[in-house]
Amino acid sequence: MAYSSYSNLSRAQLTFEYLHTNSTTHEFLFGALAELVDNSRDANATRIDIYTEKKTELRGGYMLCFLDDGTGMDPSETTHVIQFGKSNKRSPESTQIGQYGNGLKSGSMRIGKDFILFTKKNDTLTCLFLSRTFHEEEGLDEVIVPLPSWDIKTKEPLTSDPEKYAIETELIFKYSPFKNEKQLMEQFNKIEGTLVIIYNLKLMDNGEPELDVETDHQDILMAGTPAEGVKPERRSFRAYAAVLYIDPRMRIFIQGHKVRTKRLSCCLYKPRCYKYSSTRFKTRAEQEVKKADHLAKIAEEKAREAESKRMALEARLGEDLSKDSRAILRKVQDAAMMLRRDADMKKRILEAKQKALKEPKELNFIFGVNIEQRDLDGMFVYNCSRLIKMYEKTGPQLEGGMACGGVVGVVDVPYLVLEPTHNKQDFADAKEYRHLLKSMGEHLAQYWKDTNIAQKGIVKFWDEFGYLSASWSAPPSSELRYKRRRAMEIPLTIQCDKCLKWRTLPFQMDAVDKRYPDSWVCLMNPDSTQDRCDAPEQKQNLPSGVLKKDKPTAEDKQKELAEKIKQQQEKLEALQKTNTIKSAADVRKLPLEVSMKPTESSSQVKTNKKLPVLSVARPRSPPLPAHLKNAPSAPPGRSASQRPTRTSAIPPTPPKVEPSRSRAAAKPPPSAAKPVPKATAKTPPPSRSSRVCYRFDLTKGFIVKVFHMASCTNPTIKQLFSSPDKGLLVEVRVNKEWYTGKVIAVEANKQSVRWKVKFDYVPRSTPKDRWVFKGSDEVRLMRPPSPISQTPDTQQETEKGPAPMEPDTTQPGTSREVTDSLVTMLRTMLRYFFPPAFRIPKDDVNSMTAEELVAFPLLGSCACCISLA
Repeated sequence: MAYSSYSNLSRAQLTFEYLHTNSTTHEFLFGALAELVDNSRDANATRIDIYTEKKTELRGGYMLCFLDDGTGMDPSETTHVIQFGKSNKRSPESTQIGQYGNGLKSGSMRIGKDFILFTKKNDTLTCLFLSRTFHEEEGLDEVIVPLPSWDIKTKEPLTSDPEKYAIETELIFKYSPFKNEKQLMEQFNKIEGTLVIIYNLKLMDNGEPELDVETDHQDILMAGTPAEGVKPERRSFRAYAAVLYIDPRMRIFIQGHKVRTKRLSCCLYKPRCYKYSSTRFKTRAEQEVKKADHLAKIAEEKAREAESKRMALEARLGEDLSKDSRAILRKVQDAAMMLRRDADMKKRILEAKQKALKEPKELNFIFGVNIEQRDLDGMFVYNCSRLIKMYEKTGPQLEGGMACGGVVGVVDVPYLVLEPTHNKQDFADAKEYRHLLKSMGEHLAQYWKDTNIAQKGIVKFWDEFGYLSASWSAPPSSELRYKRRRAMEIPLTIQCDKCLKWRTLPFQMDAVDKRYPDSWVCLMNPDSTQDRCDAPEQKQNLPSGVLKKDKPTAEDKQKELAEKIKQQQEKLEALQKTNTIKSAADVRKLPLEVSMKPTESSSQVKTNKKLPVLSVARPRSPPLPAHLKNAPSAPPGRSASQRPTRTSAIPPTPPKVEPSRSRAAAKPPPSAAKPVPKATAKTPPPSRSSRVCYRFDLTKGFIVKVFHMASCTNPTIKQLFSSPDKGLLVEVRVNKEWYTGKVIAVEANKQSVRWKVKFDYVPRSTPKDRWVFKGSDEVRLMRPPSPISQTPDTQQETEKGPAPMEPDTTQPGTSREVTDSLVTMLRTMLRYFFPPAFRIPKDDVNSMTAEELVAFPLLGSCACCISLA
């Protein structure tokens, strides 16, 4: 068919390439499906059916259908569908979801290449056909959209151009799944509102459709998405549709089975509402003010022109009071008066919006604990009741501890506060959205404090609801007693299939795990006051919370100032220590951590610069080899005052060093003055607690000190050998309240062990960390509960037998992690300080095992300045 034959068909005002470009805005495929669900909701539909029909001849093997009972569209309204950006829903006060006139086109083109729409309204039937396949095969650049319509009673075409109607139907029969008018009418017989059918679906690289309809015949799944480690709403469209709206009033059926839609605030334990007011949200309001100002100016100009025309006409007519003159004058006067009224109205609208711009915007933050599945936590942000963002972490949840774990937040933001992006998966103003999340984080911390969960014990709290595993993502116990415990705290809320009102059912022990039918109605409600559809819907009674900002006391301010001063001093000291290194390149070449503990230069060094020190620990300190016992105590060429002690094990040939780095000490360091005792039969081998730490001075190029672990100052070495407790999750009692945290430092002596615990969350007036004694009543390990659901503190009271022996973590152990770290450190040092005349090839160092490294006689084997034992 020639291109000229389509000259009288309807056209979309855009190029063909834009169809694909527009579809790419939906990175989240379920968001594209939701666009079509939104259109049904805006059309006041009470039910939408989302289902598939097999069509093996089509790409993907099936058609995806969206059928609703909404108001539908007449032929003139249907033409708005192909006008991109055209929307009758756009207004500041609108509560409808669609605002851009783009959702149907972008959503359907993201799912497949073609779609056909059937709609019914009043006495007309209308069909709209948008096909990329048609344009590709015909080689068309303009977007041509066949749009035939029929009379609902006679089924006769409504057209004044029979040729146009013939071309439109011919294209539909050729490129759509429906090959004649009879099949088209069969689709109209299905509908009360609108039916959208998408076909020639997009495929993945393996040739399979992106939407999986075979694995679960009651759901539509995201193909290729694993079941583990993925939020259910990102894998299951049934789960996503269940939370798509904050107050669902439309029944959603997927593959013929009803979706159990949720009102999130009714599914949480101990929900609480916090009113939030802010003047920060101004972007959308400022846009509305500019728009209202523009419209007011145009209306004022039109009113002035009409009034000027009226005055000129009155002056010209003068005393002429003929009938025709009076009619003309009255008409002009009425027009001027109407335009003046319109200008005054738009001026009042402008003033109202300018006033609203200065007024704070109020939002309701609702928080509650998800005791059904605690790993599904975070903030759910809605816009005009439509879900935009889900599982957003904020406040204490960002710190990764157990504080605020399992808490879900819900907020519904109107258009006047925040405007969503076109794909309804984010917000247009990122800065204001971040401010919203920050404010929710502050209220979240307040909610956590108000619930007293942390004060009573987080482990104990979750243990009560059946969370017996140490894994946070593990589901709760399926034992009946735990199911009943959870059901007692969260009453079941269900929607009537007729009146669409939500009813809260009273708790019944035998109703736990009961499967309710899809067609549940009010008559089935055991509550006699709510067992009929004409009974008013009960509103959820949410307790109110108030954000209490702790004002810092003088002591808090002093502590904060002292902490800042300490940080600045540490930065200054760090800068001073780098003065011995010539450039940043020298720092980057260092393969090991430099100790932050400075070493003082000898008395002969006038500059008194602090030198960086490298420290390496070894598990044992074997005796010196025989050939090194009588080795010279310093390299040739050095004066006697420059010689370190014999225990330094100085090799005979030191490497070349720069003059600025070859400053020698006037006398040996005090800690290196005592020689290491020889290993004789009377001397026992070094114990684990007496590991030797070798200290290397990079500025001198040889070992300057050998000392025991007790005097080691390198934090990395001390962590490897002295603090296996580091990283433990614990609970600490502060002022009779329990707070969760992590062990970040350990101090041990002969009498006791101290832990430094950094808290996940504490009130502002409480220090962020605290030193506690291990084993005291003020601290307890956050271990997984026992199979009989007892927490560590309750086990001590209920167990009659002796408590199991707990491993002593105060003594340093050689865990796999410690060994690997030590081996890596030794291997790195060998590579970095590798001498030219080493006894083995350089490449063999990388292949040496841990056992070979430990057994290798390093001391005396290396011809360079650094030798290890």
